[in-house]
Amino acid sequence: MTEARSFKYLDLITGLFITLFIVSNLISTRIIHFIGDLNFDAGTLMFPFTYIFNDLLTEVYGYKRSRRVIWIGFLALIVAAATIALVGLFDPAEDWREAAAWKAVMGQVPRIVMASLVAYFVGEFTNSYVLARVKVKTEGRHLWFRLIASTAAGQILDTLLFASIAFMGVLGWGLWWNLVWSNYVFKVGIELLLLPFTLMVVRKVKRTENADVYDRDTSFSPFHWGD
Repeated sequence: MTEARSFKYLDLITGLFITLFIVSNLISTRIIHFIGDLNFDAGTLMFPFTYIFNDLLTEVYGYKRSRRVIWIGFLALIVAAATIALVGLFDPAEDWREAAAWKAVMGQVPRIVMASLVAYFVGEFTNSYVLARVKVKTEGRHLWFRLIASTAAGQILDTLLFASIAFMGVLGWGLWWNLVWSNYVFKVGIELLLLPFTLMVVRKVKRTENADVYDRDTSFSPFHWGD
């Protein structure tokens, strides 16, 4: 059966996707200045690559497998956040001088994680949904268009939700808005910059895996567990 197939790259792509997702959340506690008027949380440097991997998963293996990987990443971040919260319950060693610094940085993680979970859930599923539906509508043509369209749709929701939950009321209005548009421009810009590479990788993986799933009869509910 098709569902029982063994794929060469699926596990690797899944692992890299989840690693990038967790790392981007851990470094999101720092706001950095990039160039010009671009200011954003440091996680923005890595997070766009999760969308590229999600594009690869959905385009090659289909929405059902992408949905499963998105949920694995969701649960992995919950485990990471719970572990950090558990560690924070213990008193630091008396002679450890970095306790205040650790609390200042890692103490922001619960709010960052909450923001990221909501934004990730909405953004990644939007990205996968748009990519899969446009693929069916265009009969697999114009791969470049659906990669850009799906990222643009997913990232606008992701960016607004993350910035609102994580930083609204914490940052001044001007910096908050700067963070939103800077994040969005940067994330979509990365997709455009890497588009030739993404197209090449997608086509290579399709040939190697002998897979090119069309989600014509797929349930697109994020909560559908029947497949």
